[in-house]
Amino acid sequence: MSESTSSAPSSYLIAALASLATLYASLVLSAETLQLARHPQGQLSCDINSVVSCSAVAHSPQAELFRLGTLPVPNAFLGLIAESVFLTLAVVGLCRIKMPALLAAGTWLASLAALAYALWLFTQSLFVIHALCPWCLVMTFATSLQFMAFSHATVTQQGLPRKRSGWLQIYYQRHFDLMVDLIWLVALATIVLAVEGSALFG
Repeated sequence: MSESTSSAPSSYLIAALASLATLYASLVLSAETLQLARHPQGQLSCDINSVVSCSAVAHSPQAELFRLGTLPVPNAFLGLIAESVFLTLAVVGLCRIKMPALLAAGTWLASLAALAYALWLFTQSLFVIHALCPWCLVMTFATSLQFMAFSHATVTQQGLPRKRSGWLQIYYQRHFDLMVDLIWLVALATIVLAVEGSALFG
């Protein structure tokens, strides 16, 4: 069976939609960060209770990991930059443009790094801060979809890695990756419900 490239444009479409969702969530969080800067004691639109609270997460040290000198940079601002780039690359893929191998590999690595960062923030929110930010959850799930879509497209459309083992070809040709992706998303949702389900539905 020859490797299908017809699924690659649809993979880039999923990546584009996921990037748009994450970009929008980053935009909302950036606006709310500015609102908190003006009114530190104020409440945000997604402050529902003591657990489902964007402001509780925004006031945590994890919300500002990077600094420019002494100036802290909110994570949402980084999301605006990163997701704009991912969206552009997804559109390039939708146009069936063959990327240079270095750019294609870099896109996959960058999406992996974005996913790792989102998952770290996800675990910090659940197990350290003990608060859930709805927009952060959107970003976690969308970043997961983004990485999955870029992974599929990198193999099926960009032809990387050049030397592939038989199992990798079968994995994508027979869409086993879709099953793994679904299990991953269900696992994330299950973790949220198991840890904070009472706060969500109580």
